Amino acid sequence: MPNIIETKDLIKVYGTEIKNEVLHGINLEIDTGEFSSIIGPSGSGKSTLLNLLGALDKPTDGEIYIAGNYINKLDDDQLALFRNKNIGFVFQFHHLLPEFSSVENVIIPHWINNKNNIKSKEKWAMNLLDLVGLKGFEHKMVTKLSGGQKQRVAIARSLMNKPQLIFADEPTGNLDSETSTKIYNLLRDINDELNTTFIIVTHDEHIASKTDRVIEIIDGNIARDYLNDPEHEFDNFEEVAPEHCFLCGRNVIK
Repeated sequence: MPNIIETKDLIKVYGTEIKNEVLHGINLEIDTGEFSSIIGPSGSGKSTLLNLLGALDKPTDGEIYIAGNYINKLDDDQLALFRNKNIGFVFQFHHLLPEFSSVENVIIPHWINNKNNIKSKEKWAMNLLDLVGLKGFEHKMVTKLSGGQKQRVAIARSLMNKPQLIFADEPTGNLDSETSTKIYNLLRDINDELNTTFIIVTHDEHIASKTDRVIEIIDGNIARDYLNDPEHEFDNFEEVAPEHCFLCGRNVIK
């Protein structure tokens, strides 16, 4: 499968007088349709990498290609348009607008660049809510939804413009283990059904052990990059988090 993401010698430096190099020449390729995770301790650079791959920030040096587009030279307005059309985001904090209903929140990515063409997309938004298991909740105010339901609305919203690529930043961070597993299964179903590429940034080793590929960032470098074995989930967890696996016995969530 062709690469949906490719980076070459990606460097990110923050600061002017006192410079802090957070990423040190990252080379990475992500295939279309991958279901991957990025892990690493706090301060490792994984969120910085996510921001660069998601076109939310610009690198200090190096090259980024997304869906065959060289994005380094895009200005801020061009980047915003590119993100809106090609990339979806699911965050730990769902960032739904409380004054709107579920379906209105889902339509927002389309509304941003098509303010006069909302009704034509309402059916698609309703279909997305059905896809994430919220049929019957389309016109319910999001303030009346549970945490898991709000995250499902956020996932539907990320799919509104039919992006090839979705970044999920700690998507289960605020959820209990049962709801986390349901959200993971939902993301996996979308990946299987729509061939949408998912990159999940997570501290949850159990979630990482269920992804097809794990990219571990430590001190601004790729420390490990390996494939998980779908037939041996328990062994995957030992590989992702060997220092913690003995604590959970063998009761890895399913």
